[in-house]
Amino acid sequence: MGENKMKLEKLLERMDYKVLAGSTDIEISTLVYDSRKVEKASVFVCISGAVSDAHDFIPDVVKKGAAAVVVEKDVTPIEGVTYIKVDNTRLALACMSAAYFDYPAEKIKTIGITGTKGKTTTTYMVKSILESAGIKTGLIGTIESICGDKRIPSANTTPESYRVQELFKEMVDEGLDAVVMEVSSQALMLHRVSGFTFDIGVFTNLEPDHIGEHEHKDFADYMHCKSLLFRQCRLGIFNGDDEHLEGVMKGHTCQVETYGYKSTNNLIAENVELKKEHGALGVKYHVSGLLDFDVEVNVPGKFSVYNSLTAIAICHHFNVDKKAIGEALHHVSVKGRIEIVPVTKRYTLMIDYAHNAMALESLLTTLKEYEPGRLVCLFGCGGNRAKSRRYEMGEVSSRLADLTVVTSDNPRDEEPMDIINDILQGVHKADGEYVTIPDRKEAIRYCMENAKDGDIIVLAGKGHEDYQEIKGVKHHMDERELIADIIKENPDIRL
Repeated sequence: MGENKMKLEKLLERMDYKVLAGSTDIEISTLVYDSRKVEKASVFVCISGAVSDAHDFIPDVVKKGAAAVVVEKDVTPIEGVTYIKVDNTRLALACMSAAYFDYPAEKIKTIGITGTKGKTTTTYMVKSILESAGIKTGLIGTIESICGDKRIPSANTTPESYRVQELFKEMVDEGLDAVVMEVSSQALMLHRVSGFTFDIGVFTNLEPDHIGEHEHKDFADYMHCKSLLFRQCRLGIFNGDDEHLEGVMKGHTCQVETYGYKSTNNLIAENVELKKEHGALGVKYHVSGLLDFDVEVNVPGKFSVYNSLTAIAICHHFNVDKKAIGEALHHVSVKGRIEIVPVTKRYTLMIDYAHNAMALESLLTTLKEYEPGRLVCLFGCGGNRAKSRRYEMGEVSSRLADLTVVTSDNPRDEEPMDIINDILQGVHKADGEYVTIPDRKEAIRYCMENAKDGDIIVLAGKGHEDYQEIKGVKHHMDERELIADIIKENPDIRL
């Protein structure tokens, strides 16, 4: 980025600040918030983090040649360096990043999706519908960011503000028309998506999740953070059935549109039916209100109705015709989210990311509605994580599934059998049948070789992950490849 010479005052043009020392009429080379990346003529933004406070590194970055620092605390200026004081350096970083990359969000349609569940699946649905209509769409989310043919694995649900703006810029340069992104409440709280206005903001639903010492202090705070999106978007699209709708809409400045089952919504799902045929599961329903057509989605469960309805509500604003929307939804699938792996028409095999009790309960309850011959649930739990998760998942699976197959997930530094024994304590609290097979491939083979007609088998916990972490080393392991190997070793399994 070194060639990106610009004046400091250009970076500050849309924000409130005080100059404590020096001048804003200076040339800047790079905009940096990580002290290790400072070079000559950088401007360094001091973020006060949970672990360390960048204000403490000012002497180091000045030695490295930083020309300016942006602070939110009172510090004693060092001679020859420009000091800019702001109320909030995270907000300043977002505004300066937008300016640094020349306001890319104004050159592309931006869609931000927030909510407890459904964000990931909905972003992929939107991307797939828009692309099928010839609207080139980028994606920023929990699993990865996608820009044209480039896929970048993600560290957080929503990246740091500088990275968000950098991705927007790459997408504009790549000639994309739109970008759909997952927006966590953390990101709203930490100003990662500040400094621009979304064209469309979306609220999927709200459940008491992510409340704890490192995240939100209580439910009211979590709800407040979600509501911030609707003070920085032009159009807000809301799940009108959610009991927290009013709280999330509080203080909104956007146009409002709602979707859901209730007839008071602008877009309504009617005549919902569960669809089960030849090892495939899905939902069918009729959309009425703003649009009028039939929808079929090959992803099971009532929440599939919500996710697809959300996607329809968004894509409607891009003037995509009903036929294209219906066609795209019919073929959409998201890696590791109730992903059905076609093996045979006798039973259904799927991979899902559910890796805590709440997600597993919701998944198994959904699948029971399809009245399977048997519901078989294979899972393990990660090592070096709370033991309570193991007991809870064991109990949920034993209570809801007909057969629980306990195996290994990412043991990390623990012994796989110790983790399995913890899970079994939970399994014994309910009365489901169970077997223990520590080797994950052998556990999957057991499920496939012993499957009965009409079974639904779910491999839970890994989802989109393609590795297994053992003693600090990540070994390649993709469940789709394991399934293919098992079929290769025993082709009769497909009959």
